Amino acid sequence: MSRRAPGRRALRAAPEPRRDLARSSKVIAGFSAVGVGLAWALLAILEVGPSWADQVAAVVLSTTITVSLAARTGGRPVVFGALALALGVVAVTTDSGPMRAGAAVLTAVATGVLAVVLTVPAPRFRLAVREVGVATLVSVVGAFGVVGFRPRVSMDAFDYVSLALAFALTLALVYRLGAGLNSLGRRGVIVVVGGAVAVVVVIAYAELLRRYGPPGMLETVFDAVRWHRDTLGAIPRPTVLFIGAPAIVWGCHMRARRRQGWWVTAFGVCLTVSFATVLMNDETGWLEAALIVFYSLPPGLVLGYAAIRVDLALTGPRGRRARRDEEARALRPEPSRFHALL
Repeated sequence: MSRRAPGRRALRAAPEPRRDLARSSKVIAGFSAVGVGLAWALLAILEVGPSWADQVAAVVLSTTITVSLAARTGGRPVVFGALALALGVVAVTTDSGPMRAGAAVLTAVATGVLAVVLTVPAPRFRLAVREVGVATLVSVVGAFGVVGFRPRVSMDAFDYVSLALAFALTLALVYRLGAGLNSLGRRGVIVVVGGAVAVVVVIAYAELLRRYGPPGMLETVFDAVRWHRDTLGAIPRPTVLFIGAPAIVWGCHMRARRRQGWWVTAFGVCLTVSFATVLMNDETGWLEAALIVFYSLPPGLVLGYAAIRVDLALTGPRGRRARRDEEARALRPEPSRFHALL
């Protein structure tokens, strides 16, 4: 009997490597699908091959992103992937305006949320910068899927609807990841409410200024925008610079210490959705889109670093050695990037 026991224990432990192999195969399949989608998008950019190459890229990327989001959040990848595939195929084959717009919004929302939930805790600032890079890369990949559906919509309406839906979905997920509202504390409530107010103020102020601003002020603003575009090639996105990038930097840094950092990270959708829809404007070329990303990120990273320093000054230990020890202990466990969060 004693000789058979180790064999039975080894037999029970055997499925674990199999699960790891299956997970690795799914990750490889996901990257392969993204590569296929980007290859079709490249054909469309270079105007080589069939005229519908961008639409194939849109369907492939939208489906892959939806499947990845479902897998990351503990959902049903097969069900949601099939729905995304069906919606994408119907949208590009029927040439229905509402269907194309719906598919593009779905892709933008799924991209924005996936780019946020794919981030991992960052004990140090340089690691938080890496997470901003990961979120940006995912958002840019999704942008090819969004524009590939060729939606005919109002740019402002598309941006507002995509951001609102992505923000609502992210908050629903973060409610579980961040241990609910009761775990926030007074400072956490101030951060979340302040971030929400900042989003509303930035968007509402721009819209009110555009619609009801004095003619002289509007002309000054438009002249400044034209000068920046003519001189520098592009202008940064305010929602990315002031909210999205700092939120990901500070949120990932905070998540290495306490799970409430998810509430801050949620505001990163202001970056991810903005970059996912950066190609929607017909007047925005490829170079200008790249410059928008380039001009928006560095100032946002600086603001994120400032937020980290203020947070550590208020809650962290005193002294350089104590801060180094605190960084070494800042290893709150969280599933790795390619494992389910829930």
